[in-house]
Amino acid sequence: MATIRNRPIRNIVLLTGAGISAESGIGTFRDNNGLWEQHRVEDVATPEAFARDPDLVHRFYDMRRAAIQQALPNAAHDALARLECEWTKRDGHDLLIVTQNVDDLHERAGVQFGLEKTRVLHMHGQHLTAWCTACDARPVWRDPLSDRPPCPECGVSALRPDVVWFGEMPYEMERIYDALRAADLFVSIGTSGAVYPAAGFVRDARALGVATLELNMEPSQGSDWFDEARHGPATQLVPQWVEEVLR
Repeated sequence: MATIRNRPIRNIVLLTGAGISAESGIGTFRDNNGLWEQHRVEDVATPEAFARDPDLVHRFYDMRRAAIQQALPNAAHDALARLECEWTKRDGHDLLIVTQNVDDLHERAGVQFGLEKTRVLHMHGQHLTAWCTACDARPVWRDPLSDRPPCPECGVSALRPDVVWFGEMPYEMERIYDALRAADLFVSIGTSGAVYPAAGFVRDARALGVATLELNMEPSQGSDWFDEARHGPATQLVPQWVEEVLR
């Protein structure tokens, strides 16, 4: 049985952020100037921005949607897919990957391991679905939204990117907290520790007595809250850690 600091591990919750997809060529959310691919966050990632200039917001997300479809999973995604495949076959073991990322690289990595449905929860939504604000449908969507296509469910042209913007509530928070309460280990991979509520999960886990581990390029803003922290590229750290867990 896997252990951390001599503690048995059966249920694992993993939080992944932009750092795990950066090595696949997907830009991190912000750079040091507070910009997101040369746009102010306030201009492309809030409900107010969409109401003020929907054309700009649609163009921005259309470009990102197209770019994500050209990216490929990296060794860190592959390692987590392998972990999910092998870990959940063990009696009484479970795993949930909570990702802040809106790409589908976890899912595509899972296909390589025969996972028809991965245990991945997109708390900030997904680029490859759209949200119809008229009927609440969330159809799979790979094409541009800037030309205002009709919703395939209701026919109304009221589709927007299915991503959680600043000022909006992340998806499935109750399920995430239920998983943390049942967890033995919480692992944060490639996150800045700056965006809440995800940045607070480590404190919630610690309060519940859950062991905590950080795998990140550099110390996050919440690094001191983790029982253990390892720093370096995700494509190196994650496969190494998965090997340890599966021994």
